[in-house]
Parts: sequence; structure tokens; C-alpha cells
Amino acid sequence: MAEASRWHQGGTPKHEQHFRKEGEIRTTLQELLLYCIFLINLCILTFGMVNPHMYYLNKVMSSLFLDTSVPGDERTNFKSIHSVTDFWKFMEGPLLEGLYWDSWYNNQKLYNLKNSSRIYYENILLGVPRVRQLKVRNNTCKVYSSFQSLMSECYAKYTSENEDMSDFGLKLNTEWKFSAPSISGPGHWGFAGVYQNGGYIFTLSKSKSETQSKFVNLRLNSWITRGTRVIFIDFSLYNANVNLFCIIRLVAEFPATGGILTSWQFYTVKLLRYVTYYDYFIASCEITFCIFLIVFTIQEAKNIKEFKSAYFKSIWNWLELLLLVLCFVAVFFNLYSNIQNFLLLGQLLKNTEKYSDFYFLAYWNIYYNNIIAITIFFAWIKIFKFISFNKTMSQLSSTLSRCIKDIVGFAIMFFIIFFAYAQLGFLLFGSQVDDFSTFQNSIFSQFRIVLGDFNFAGIQQANRILGPIYFITFIFFMFFVLLNMFLAIINNTYSEVKADYSLGRRPDFELGKMIKKSYKDVLERLKLKKPQTDENSKKKSGDLAERARREGFDENEIQSAEQMKKWKERLEKKYYSTETQDDYQPVTQQEFRDLFLYTVELEKELHYISLKLNRVMRKVSALP
Repeated sequence: MAEASRWHQGGTPKHEQHFRKEGEIRTTLQELLLYCIFLINLCILTFGMVNPHMYYLNKVMSSLFLDTSVPGDERTNFKSIHSVTDFWKFMEGPLLEGLYWDSWYNNQKLYNLKNSSRIYYENILLGVPRVRQLKVRNNTCKVYSSFQSLMSECYAKYTSENEDMSDFGLKLNTEWKFSAPSISGPGHWGFAGVYQNGGYIFTLSKSKSETQSKFVNLRLNSWITRGTRVIFIDFSLYNANVNLFCIIRLVAEFPATGGILTSWQFYTVKLLRYVTYYDYFIASCEITFCIFLIVFTIQEAKNIKEFKSAYFKSIWNWLELLLLVLCFVAVFFNLYSNIQNFLLLGQLLKNTEKYSDFYFLAYWNIYYNNIIAITIFFAWIKIFKFISFNKTMSQLSSTLSRCIKDIVGFAIMFFIIFFAYAQLGFLLFGSQVDDFSTFQNSIFSQFRIVLGDFNFAGIQQANRILGPIYFITFIFFMFFVLLNMFLAIINNTYSEVKADYSLGRRPDFELGKMIKKSYKDVLERLKLKKPQTDENSKKKSGDLAERARREGFDENEIQSAEQMKKWKERLEKKYYSTETQDDYQPVTQQEFRDLFLYTVELEKELHYISLKLNRVMRKVSALP
């Protein structure tokens, strides 16, 4: 009676499992749809931050200040500066001409030069440019006793301990006196060191002639000395046509070895975030993003509370936590940069006769862009969590998860050999080949060699004996041996996974089936597809039988084939069904009899095919 009551109330355990799985599938489908909405919102948010005009503005400015040659020497520009003489030629030539656009091509004045300066007529120069120098003290390095009589001065590389803060030269204005940094902004990471703020600073005038006189005066009074280690040229632009700020920094480093190393930074950012209607739409997407973030955080907190330590055993949960952390960091960076824009932007634009330091604002905006880029990358990776509805993608996931141990073991062996070759290349060619000048460069150069991008001539010229030996052995072990071992691991595991799937040992694809079924139901309701009925299936079976009769098969063969087809469908439904694959199902006597008859029929068919093949082979052998 209790059994009958249980049957009436809850159904059989099989039905309970079926209903439970349907509930799980619906929940997974709801999570997938919700996450797709979140991902679309995040994509709109990120693409709304990027403007194609950013690239064009950077390209125009870099072409103007980096590629313009100095007067009288077409081969010298900012990129190719190697001496102090070349540097002053650049300052008095391309830099001066690039900063001051006094009139239109027909000498017509387009704006009031007293109020603003413009570059390429469209870009307003915010404030005035600034030139800043950092120096080191004399006798900051130790000279060997045998050479002390030959050297009375010694200037080491730049460090905060070696920095010179004393007045020098004319000692009249700020360019000859050390100025402490006004704000604790970010330093600059150059080729020869990490440089702090402050230094010997002077600002340019809004008049081209006054600025030119300033450059000549500094050059004649030796503003650049042997202790000079770096010079920064900073200025900022605003293009109202596209609502973009361009913060430019040109850097000339004077290493202790002599010569000049040049570098540059062009940061095009959108500091005025909300101007047009599209900007306000992006703001609504940001609010939606925060709502999603709160919902996902609550969900994960509930899951951690429910599953406790078992929650952290899944790699997808770790990915979920990483994504949430990145989202919170992105929100923090966005809020901080917007607050700083609100507080500092008005002050920077107030005084047009002073240098406006937009580098700090651009710095935080660039970091926000970097964080949001990493966030959306992992957001797309999370899509793989829902790949169980696709067989092909599930095979990929199963292959990677199954061979992960072999790949880790292979990676240890690979990087032992790889780093051994990297250190070998650094020690052999580091002093002569730019690609191996540092250990980091040596590592990345070897990755480029694997991809086919290498400078064999430079390696051979650096060491004619060990250079070719290094190159040939590296290619042999890394490309022909280790890389093929890696491919063999992946290929072998993928073959095993495909074999398991063909035998029925595979995850269920009920989510995909439900999506496919819902799609068919929608088509049938819209009368875009005829519903599948038993009559249609019987008609299709009858058509196949009629076709077999026309091709010469007798009735016994046709009936045997139909019987085998029925047995096969029944057995597949029984044992390959995804609804019951997790439970042990005992085989009844009738099922065993059906399976035995199916096996006997298969044996007959194989025997029949073997006879046919023997007859064909005898006829072929009898041919002259």
C-alpha cells in the first residue's frame, strides 16, 4: 500500500530522476541566457570606450614629432638621435615647428594666438609644454686605482641615491635649480632606469620666437651636462572634433655608456566621458554591469556557503571568482579615474600659461582600459563552462582535461631545455646581438625562432662556431622533438576521447537536445515545419523497403534488416539513453534474448558478406 502510495505521489525513481535532470537543464539554460545578456552588455561597454579616431590621432602626432627630419639632415629625426648635437637640432627644428602653427597655408590667422596654441589647426595645446631633466652627481661610481689618474669625473647610472639636486649653471631660473615633485605621481620606466618626478624644469612660451630664444640660451650655457641622464618633453592636446585628449611624452635617455636612447608615449584617452546621447547609453550599460556584478556575487556567496570546501575543487568556480575580482577592480579603477577627472580637470584647464599635467589622468585611464580588456577576455573564456550542449566542444574540453597531467609533465621538460638554451644564447650573443641583449630578450627571441622569425646572420656573426651549433640543436630539439611530442600527446588523447564517445561513454547533451526541441516546436507552431508523426516514419520506412525491392533484395533480407533495425533502436534507447546512463540497469531475460538474437543476426550478416567477398576475390583471381 505504501509502495502504491509512493507510486501515485512521486512516480518511479526513474521518473523522479528525469524530472530532476529537466530541472537542472532548465536552470543551466537560464544561467546561460543570463550570462549571454551580461556578456553582450560588457561587450557594448568595452567597445564604447574605444574610438577609431584614437589610432588616427596617435598616428598623426607620432608622424609629426617622431618622423620629421631636422633641417639640413634628412636622415636624422627624433628616433635616430644619437648625440647632444642631434638633440638640440631636434629641439630647435621639428619640435619647435610642430608645436607652433601660427597661420593657415595662405598666411591667414585662424585664431587668437594669445589665448591658445594649436597643432595641425584642430588640436588645442593645453597649457604650455614642459621640459624636465634628471641628473646624477659626480663621483657616484668607483674608479679602479690604475685609472684614477686618467679620470677626474665619474657619473654612474641614474638611481634615487645618485640623483643630483644641487643648483648648477646660471642658477637663475627653475631650469637651473632642482624642483621637488609637486605630486606623488607614477614614475617612468625607461630603458636605462626608473626615473622619479621632479628635476630641473622649464616651460615653453606660447610665442614661437621666445621659445626659440630659450632653446638657444640653454644650448649656449650647457644646460645638458655629463651628469644628465634623462630629458622629458611633456605636453597635452585636446581635439574637440572627436572629444579626445592626447597626452604626449618624448623621452631622451643619456645612459652611462654614452649616446642617447629615445622613446615615446602617446596616450589618447577620453577624459570627458559623458557628452553625447551614446555616452549616456554607455553609462546605462555601466549601471547594468554593476547590477549583474551584485547578482553574480550573491550567487557565488550562496554557492560557497552551500558547498563549502567542495566549491573550490572546480576550476570553473575559480574562474568565476577571478572574473568577479577583475570586475570589482575595473569598477574601482573606473570610479577613481572619474573622480580624479572631476576634481583635477577644471584646475588643469584654468591656467593656460602653466604646464597642465594630464599624464596622471591618462595613466589611470590606461590602467582601467587594461583591466577591462583582461576582464572581457576571461568573460569569453567562461563560455566554455556551458559547452556540454555541443558534442564537438565537449570533446575538446574532455581532451584537455584528460591530458592535463601529461601536458604538465611535458611542460616541465620543455622549459628546462628552453631556459637552458635561453641562458646559453644570452651568454654567447648578449653583448653583440640585440635579440639576446638581456635574458628576457633571449627568452622571447627563442619563442620567435620556434615561430620562424629569427636573425641567423647576427647569431653566426657573433660566434661563427657556437652560433650555428646553438641554432641547429635548438631547432632540432625544440621543433622536431619536443613540439611533435606535444602534438602526439594531444592527438593520442583526442583519439581516446573519440573512441569513448563512440562507445557511448560520454556526457549527456540534454541541454542541446532541449534547445533543439524548443527550436523545432517554435517552427511547428509558426507552421514553418511539418510535425513528425508515426505515419511519416512508417511511410519513410515503407519507402526504404520499396527501394530495396527495386534494387533486387528478396523479402527475407528486407524483413531481417527491418527486424535488426528495431532491435538496434530498442537497445540504443535502453543502454545509450542519457537519462539512465548514471544508474545501473539490470538486464532481464527477454532483453538478453533480444540481444542474443541481434548478435546471431549480425553473425549471419557478416558470414553473408564474407561469402560475397570470397566470390569477388575468386572472380578477380580468375581474370587473365
